[in-house]
Amino acid sequence: MKQKRPQTWRKRDAMRLCLALVLLIAFVLWQNNDLTVTQYTAHTKKETPAGGLKIVQVSDLHNKAFGKQNENLLARIRAQNPDFILLTGDTVDSRRTDIEIALDFAAAATEIAPVYFVSGNHENRLPIDRKTAFYTGLRQNGVQLLNDETKTVSVRGCEIVLVGLDDAHLADGTLQTLCADLPENTLQILLAHEPQELANYAAAGVDFAFSGHTHGGQVRLPFVGGLAAPDQGLFPQYDAGVFTEQNTVLYISRGLGNSLFPVRVFNRPELVCVTVVTEE
Repeated sequence: MKQKRPQTWRKRDAMRLCLALVLLIAFVLWQNNDLTVTQYTAHTKKETPAGGLKIVQVSDLHNKAFGKQNENLLARIRAQNPDFILLTGDTVDSRRTDIEIALDFAAAATEIAPVYFVSGNHENRLPIDRKTAFYTGLRQNGVQLLNDETKTVSVRGCEIVLVGLDDAHLADGTLQTLCADLPENTLQILLAHEPQELANYAAAGVDFAFSGHTHGGQVRLPFVGGLAAPDQGLFPQYDAGVFTEQNTVLYISRGLGNSLFPVRVFNRPELVCVTVVTEE
């Protein structure tokens, strides 16, 4: 006859299970809400402002809020003292079309530094009325849209060329047209949401490119990297970090929010800060 386990053992098993669940929930919350700031120093032979050009990249926010009215995210950005802020797409989420969180964040960010935006796939999937409202709201809040546009900006007396590539035109020749007449001796910085087109960005001759889209592979495996990324599949080549092709250096943000898959594992939300300095 099979003996029943003592009731005290059943209680201990239940307690262990509850503790494991609490720890798992705490881990998931930490992984999805604890902001990290990744600092890079980049070198160029071209002119940069005195003390270097400091860029903060915000990517794949997906309507997420870090603190009330994104105060935690804004505080982290402010602490970097950036010369400008790049929004590299998917600031909103096409599955949750409440655009107010993103617009409030963008308005507050413009009080820190000039903000430049390029579309991601989620902006391009918005219903036309919501897309129009979002872009209108960005402009009204002082954000400068760079969808298939170039803009020369002056930072402490140094000219910088920003190039924005709409997510719908990543590999159709649009970038080459945009870059055809750019001054070769001026630093050229590209905003393009998706990183897998690095060869195309390098062919256009830009110095630096900033992308997101991958969410860092969503789940990051030790010694392996990202598990999966849209448009690249399993074990993506371009998941996060820095990649170089020809004379173009690409920075890929792991992003801040989530979309279809709601959980990050070993992949905390990331704010990217790059300081570009002229080589001696």
